[in-house]
Amino acid sequence: MKNSTLAVISGDALAPVPSALPHQAMLGDSPAVTRMRDVIERVAASEATALVTGDSGSGKELVAREIHARSRRTGGRFVAINCAAVTATLLESELFGHVRGAFTDARSHRDGLFVQAGGGTLFLDEVGEMPLEMQAKLLRAVEERAVRAVGSDTAVAVHVRLITATNRNLEDEVAAHRFRSDLYYRLNVVEIRVPPLRERGDDILLLARSFLRQHADETGRPVAELSGEAARCLLDYPWPGNVRELHNCMLRAVTLSRAQEIKVDDLPARVREDQSGRTDFLPENPEDLMSMEELQRRHLVRVLAAVDGNKTRAARILAIDRRTLYRLASRLQVS
Repeated sequence: MKNSTLAVISGDALAPVPSALPHQAMLGDSPAVTRMRDVIERVAASEATALVTGDSGSGKELVAREIHARSRRTGGRFVAINCAAVTATLLESELFGHVRGAFTDARSHRDGLFVQAGGGTLFLDEVGEMPLEMQAKLLRAVEERAVRAVGSDTAVAVHVRLITATNRNLEDEVAAHRFRSDLYYRLNVVEIRVPPLRERGDDILLLARSFLRQHADETGRPVAELSGEAARCLLDYPWPGNVRELHNCMLRAVTLSRAQEIKVDDLPARVREDQSGRTDFLPENPEDLMSMEELQRRHLVRVLAAVDGNKTRAARILAIDRRTLYRLASRLQVS
């Protein structure tokens, strides 16, 4: 059963599950995504342990999958587990396996995920949620490249590439003594930061249109495009749920749309009504005032979206020449 992701369903069963996000989540031309893809490519060519960081819904598992797919281990299995979704008492058994009679429900021997992923990649999502006692056992497995099943006195060598992910700041967790510093440095050989959607500029519209086409094809709906006002709403919204939230937003819009164009009314109320991204010069609360740089960035993103990325037209609207526009876009990290 190669090239399939596994996730824990219960203490004694594993089943294939689809990726949490569609692969379009890796699309984008923003500087942040371009830098991330460059790091992914270089990490994939090595055997280095990688720590993927980023907000929930930003696509951390997709990064791990991409590393696996581009690596020499692509013919092996990609095995994944969410450490936050498994109780502390079961996590050791899930990772290292158990022998018959090791505990009440251990009716037969079972290999753990380290063994199951042999020759491939093991992805530990939300590793920051792992209890301290389990962290010590994971550190030993990483250092010795061997695991000992629960109830066994024999260590088994494992040949697996380990990739971990977290939405926590592990340096803060180390400082607070909630995460072992020695394990942190073992896992964080290379850190890959997945940028939140709010930092990806007009990638938002690129992704939205891709999700729109996908859902329209899947449902047979004749939806073809975003209206200009709907596009502006998408750019103004801060997307706390990141790519996952945008994906679900476009699925809802396609489902509810009665026309070939997504209108503002087809978007969720929170997206239509949110004011946090609006370029207001005099908000009621002084704390909502943004910096001049952020004001420029948001305005530039909106102008480029309005002209479908045509920089000549954008420069004309902004009353600057193209060279100045390119310099401004580079400084503000707008592609």
